[in-house]
Amino acid sequence: MSSTKSSSVRVRFAPSPTGFLHIGVMRSALFNWLWARHNQGVFILRIEDTDRSRLVEAAYDQINDSLEKLGIVPDEGPRQGGEYGPYTQSERLETYHEYAEKLLHAGALYRCWCSPERLARLREEAQAKGVAFKYDRHCLVAENQGKDSEPHVLRFRIPDAPATIGWDDAVRGQLAFNLNDLDDFVALKADGYPTYHLANIIDDHLMEISHVLRADEWLPSTPKHLLLWQAFGWEAPIYAHLPAVQGPTGGKKLSKRDGAQSVQEYLEEGYLTESLMSFLASLGWNDGTTQEVYTSDELIEKFELSRIQKSPARFDKERLTWMNGLLIRQMPLEALLHRSTAFWPGSSQGSSASYRLRVLGLVQERLKFLSELPELTEMFFTDPDYSNGLLKAEAESERYADPSLRQCLEAARKAVEKSDFSETSLEQQLRPLADSLGVKTGVLFGAIRVAVTGQKSAPGLFETLSALGRETALRRFDNALKQL
Repeated sequence: MSSTKSSSVRVRFAPSPTGFLHIGVMRSALFNWLWARHNQGVFILRIEDTDRSRLVEAAYDQINDSLEKLGIVPDEGPRQGGEYGPYTQSERLETYHEYAEKLLHAGALYRCWCSPERLARLREEAQAKGVAFKYDRHCLVAENQGKDSEPHVLRFRIPDAPATIGWDDAVRGQLAFNLNDLDDFVALKADGYPTYHLANIIDDHLMEISHVLRADEWLPSTPKHLLLWQAFGWEAPIYAHLPAVQGPTGGKKLSKRDGAQSVQEYLEEGYLTESLMSFLASLGWNDGTTQEVYTSDELIEKFELSRIQKSPARFDKERLTWMNGLLIRQMPLEALLHRSTAFWPGSSQGSSASYRLRVLGLVQERLKFLSELPELTEMFFTDPDYSNGLLKAEAESERYADPSLRQCLEAARKAVEKSDFSETSLEQQLRPLADSLGVKTGVLFGAIRVAVTGQKSAPGLFETLSALGRETALRRFDNALKQL
């Protein structure tokens, strides 16, 4: 494995398996994947599991499954393998120790035996004084040092010069931090595991990462990382810090209430991967046009770091739902039928694909997400039981004094029985019927809709009756008349 920087784009998504990844975090994964694909580069998944106290075992699979279900499959990673592995940090401890030893001998790291109690006391004292905590380098004094065999950590010594450190961020532009604000951070913990600071630098170097696209919450840590790059004598990658994802009103972190669900939860609600991808891409990025919905190929072609915004992005679930409904309406029926297999009501079992396709065509315009299918289509598979009281309410309405609802439905039944149950024939039979009965067309059609579907809202009446067919429609007329 070469330690020389590759000229090609190599990026990584490096989550910690300390909980399930919500959709906002997946935005970082998508941006990395798009940048890799835009440049014919490599997208790597790396699991950063060095925080052993907070691990969630099920999170490993959830991370991998979420990426795959969203269609952003890594080129290298724990499941895919690759020549730069292993891709899980807990399997790379020997490597971290080897490089930490080099920095220790060079004087960039030093041993610290301070107890958690002493450090807690120092933090309390700093808080009482209203100043930021900085480690006091107690263990650099010879008489305060313990034995190498005793439990200790390795701290990185912040250099006294230069006074500031800066970099050209691909999103934020020129940035600089005062080194006097940094304290000697822990690089290797007493349990032998590296902190994120040390591990991500070593891994990024050995895996030849060219660009680090990550959330802007890591901005305060970047000076520490640049100092580590310098201490090793390695060339740092290009950093691009992505804008925060906030709730729909802005000003606060995205929460579960605002839509901070996992990819799996959104897919189970019937959101399409295409709408999720377009929506996530819009969180902090645009191509300078008014286009809102993209194919993955369009996103790959258009994605540029220069188009990433600096200001926080707002997560608006209503907008995601609008996008999803738009894509559902635009999707060819055959493709939509295939995508909706898992969402049909149980009562649809045994019905033909051609019938489901016809029903789907009737409700497609009303679908916002696929989990609405049972509610919108149950009427096509199950006879109404009228327990919702709609039929009774219709019968008691003053609209049906003369003729009564029963007379209207009896006449409608005779009319539809004469048709061949094509939409045209049904309309020819029913539309003139309202005049002959002396009721408004909307009143008659509403009565028929309640009788045959048990609902006040349904697809077009003639389309619904035609789809139900002669036998089912007449049976439902008879059932409604029995109820009256």
